[in-house]
Amino acid sequence: MTENKLKVTKDSTIGQVIRDVPGAKAVIEKYFGNGCFTCQGINVESIGFGSMMHNMDADKIVKEINDLEG
Repeated sequence: MTENKLKVTKDSTIGQVIRDVPGAKAVIEKYFGNGCFTCQGINVESIGFGSMMHNMDADKIVKEINDLEG
């Protein structure tokens, strides 16, 4: 069985990723903390922007999310 899974990139918004990718919320919280979940920018800010703001490696976060089984 093949499932159509969202391909996450650095340009993907954090809100879309945590809504559409099972397990992604835990990855976002691991790298960015839980403040993202109450921030109004969650639907417009990208993983790349969040990574820059938190001094994290966006490619590492994107890979970890895309490696989630779903």
